[in-house]
Amino acid sequence: MKHSVDEQMKIISRGAVEIIPEEELRKKLEKSLKEDRPLRIKFGADPSAPDIHLGHTVPLRKLRQFQELGHEVYFLIGDFTAMIGDPTGKSETRKRLTREEVLRNAESYKQQIFKILDPRKTKIVFNSDWCSKMMFSDVLELTSFYSVARMLERDDFAKRYKENRSISIIEFMYPLIQGYDSVALKADVEIGGTDQKFNLLVGRDLQTAYGQDTQAILTMPIIEGTDGVQKMSKSLGNYIGVSETPKEIFGKVMSIPDNLIAKYFELLTDVPLETVKDYEKKMKAGENPRDFKVKLGQAIVEQLYTKKDAEEVLIEFERIFKEKGLPDVMPEFIIDKPMSIVDIVAAAGVISSKSEMRRMISQNAVSIDGEKIKEEVVLSGGKEQVIKVGKRIFLKVK
Repeated sequence: MKHSVDEQMKIISRGAVEIIPEEELRKKLEKSLKEDRPLRIKFGADPSAPDIHLGHTVPLRKLRQFQELGHEVYFLIGDFTAMIGDPTGKSETRKRLTREEVLRNAESYKQQIFKILDPRKTKIVFNSDWCSKMMFSDVLELTSFYSVARMLERDDFAKRYKENRSISIIEFMYPLIQGYDSVALKADVEIGGTDQKFNLLVGRDLQTAYGQDTQAILTMPIIEGTDGVQKMSKSLGNYIGVSETPKEIFGKVMSIPDNLIAKYFELLTDVPLETVKDYEKKMKAGENPRDFKVKLGQAIVEQLYTKKDAEEVLIEFERIFKEKGLPDVMPEFIIDKPMSIVDIVAAAGVISSKSEMRRMISQNAVSIDGEKIKEEVVLSGGKEQVIKVGKRIFLKVK
């Protein structure tokens, strides 16, 4: 069944920060229906890191919605641009990746995106297919369409220029190449985070320069991580990875601040907005936010795994947090000599760093066999003990 333009716009606009220009997208959808031709939806990702977290899934979910509306999704892996390094938000020239690093990360990306996208309706393309074939004269022609003054309109470039910090010419090439990708694909719509707005607009300008119809732009918000302050990032340790276990994903969702519940529902689930607003009203009226985090965690787990997995993590949660029990399965670590509890959890790999473990101890968030500890203690290994860190990390020491 084909959706009307109004129905499509309602679905497409959910969670979007901007649609540039909205009327142009509406006209493209009208033409698509009239000619029975799907729109070409572009999303580019530089495989600068091998793992995808829930922050990355915000635009991916929008792509999935376009797929369900009958449009063509082009997931562009920027293997060529990744060797330049995206300068967006960077205060200094970014380290360039090797070809081997790029291809290894790209393969990992391909495996993870299909947790969100429909593989039958996704066309994966690499921008090296056209960028590597460009002659030097082609590159010079590309640079002729943009001035240095326009490039310095980018906030990160402008700030570095004002502070007399290095900006390499190759970094100026990044938005031009990303924009040229839209020319190569003849994109009708491009999706990206709000931090990519400048690059997306370059794509529109270059399409005009090359005599094409310009793409409409959809910018999606950057979501905060589990700390509720900074954007989700693996380097900050506030991320929820799409390849983590259902238990880990659910546990991390349960740890988010209450003020992020509605935002996560809107951007990371298919729960109707009317229902999300009802949840907000109930929380403001005094209902326990934890109950809505449970619904949120289950919804996210079910989307990334199965309904059965979502049901199982709820059973586990109720046993651990409501009945104060222990999980059926937990990692084990064997010691044959006295060891500091900090060294034990670090060696077992259940926490990111020793400094993080010490911070948790100082916050009274670590217990041994149910007893809170206030300082770094040494375990002898004379008996089996269970270390609990925070609300969801358990380690059995033998």
